[in-house]
Amino acid sequence: MSPESFKGFPPGDVRYTPVADQFFSELLPAVSDLAELKVTLHVLWLLHRQKGYPRYLSGTQLRGDATLLKGLASPGALERGLEQAVARGTLLRLTIWQEQGGKAAADEWYFLNDPQGRRAHGEVKKGTLQLDVHVVPAMPPPEKQPAIYELYEQHIGLLSPIIVQELAEAAEMYPARWIQEAFEIAVERGIRRWRYVQGILDRWRHEGKDGKQT
Repeated sequence: MSPESFKGFPPGDVRYTPVADQFFSELLPAVSDLAELKVTLHVLWLLHRQKGYPRYLSGTQLRGDATLLKGLASPGALERGLEQAVARGTLLRLTIWQEQGGKAAADEWYFLNDPQGRRAHGEVKKGTLQLDVHVVPAMPPPEKQPAIYELYEQHIGLLSPIIVQELAEAAEMYPARWIQEAFEIAVERGIRRWRYVQGILDRWRHEGKDGKQT
């Protein structure tokens, strides 16, 4: 089976995720499981896009991440990758309990093993730092993922539960060809915002697409 083709990195303003040199000199040579490597890189990517202090991820969030799941061979690969990353010391984990629907349910918080992550992990463990608990709804499984999600991730950025819901509604409302063209117009004009793409689609729906200005 030939590998999935990659169109290359786009020109212009592209976001980057910094990685410490120790990742390449110490961590990467020690990692032999592809699941651990993919999970570790994805966590680094997600945490870099968070702002302020503390930065952390929940197990629920990771298990509902369509992009992460798409790159793993099986559902068990995610759990294996997390376990190995924690055992290696790349990630720090705390198991927490929260009430959901009148019942107690367990979840995990994951922190990067860097100075900020170690500080947050220790403060939460001591009870001096209270984290917000966000129950993130699961995203659609990769095999049913509409193309609009890939367009958003390629041209705009990281999916969030709110954006996922809006994109799913748009995928049902507009033809796939319209969605593709609206994203292309936004990219050509250098306006990489979902609201702008949505505005194009709404205008086409109300005014008619062909022969109309966008």
